[in-house]
Amino acid sequence: MREGGKRLRRLGFAAVFMLAASATQARSQGNPACGVPAALGDGWIIDSSESVGLDSARLCAIAARLKETEANVHAVVIVRHGKLVFEQYFAGYDEPWGQGGGQHDFDATTKHDMRSASKSVISLLVGIAIDRKLIASADEPAVKFFPEYAAVKSPGWDQVTLRHLLTMSSGMQWDENRGWKDPRNDEPHLSIEADPIRYILSKPIAKPPDTVWTYNGGGTDLLGNIIERVSAKPLEAFAREALFAPLGISDWEWMKYRNEHVASAAGLRLRPRDAAKIGQLVLNKGEWAGRQIISPEWIEQSTRPRFQAIGYFSGLFFYGQQWWMGRSIAQEKEVKWIAAMGSGGQRIFIVPDRDLVVMTTSGLYFRPGQGDGALDMMANYILPAVRDNAR
Repeated sequence: MREGGKRLRRLGFAAVFMLAASATQARSQGNPACGVPAALGDGWIIDSSESVGLDSARLCAIAARLKETEANVHAVVIVRHGKLVFEQYFAGYDEPWGQGGGQHDFDATTKHDMRSASKSVISLLVGIAIDRKLIASADEPAVKFFPEYAAVKSPGWDQVTLRHLLTMSSGMQWDENRGWKDPRNDEPHLSIEADPIRYILSKPIAKPPDTVWTYNGGGTDLLGNIIERVSAKPLEAFAREALFAPLGISDWEWMKYRNEHVASAAGLRLRPRDAAKIGQLVLNKGEWAGRQIISPEWIEQSTRPRFQAIGYFSGLFFYGQQWWMGRSIAQEKEVKWIAAMGSGGQRIFIVPDRDLVVMTTSGLYFRPGQGDGALDMMANYILPAVRDNAR
């Protein structure tokens, strides 16, 4: 006790008052150092969560919740009013493309598999191709772009349009809801067939187009190949020039299967804060930093609910043109969102009514409830952290 008194006298009453004030401020702000974004000079305006009307104490409680639920989330990135205001990274199990499974560390500079969130980026690239008149419209017949496969296409393919591929309503007989090693799973054929395009176009059209929704990476694969054909560029080159460079995204990869076929539907790898730029672009109706990258009409078409999407990711969602739509209930209020979703828990949430973008990565591949951690954060922590409900 005497030692403590001596220490107080050495510090002086002024210093003690400053320490107490600092501690009080930290308690009131819920540890303001939590989730502060790194300054990487990548085009983001960085600010504090409090400055954009978010309760930092509530956001700082996310880490404890993730540990409690064992959600294996690797990153949480939050953008509000166009500013990057929160990012946290966590070590955990992951299965990066081509590297096998194991424990990994993550930070603001680490790329992460986007898996099927890649599909939403393909939708944006199709929109850009249409804006540039490389494709007349989404109502063009898909087989028009593959004349050399006329002899192998199954009956009914002439009625399938790009929009049917975008909305996963082509009627193609396709099944991805099986184990990867199950020979009846169509998705692995994209990686092992010498000619995946032939494999896709030879699949029967089992139902009339535009009548039934079936999750289908084969259709996205065709869209990626169409982009290459109309642009006369590899998919990676067109994506770099048309989308990533304008967004200031320089550190990314689009992986290929072992047959050297680009994985249009699942192969994109991005830093989470760069993936959040994709969400902000959609929130801004195709505009970034004063530049219109994609027409607002395409964004509106893509994010309009068209089908009830049942039986793939957990939850009850709607589907547009390679984009998901859903809702959360937060503080007894329904909040609608748009999302890109990928296996393992990769999520880009866009919440127009809250002027909010949330990006999460995770490593719960091929497991039930793989995206529940992200939905839990949205409903119980991030949305309730919004102090004002207006833009």
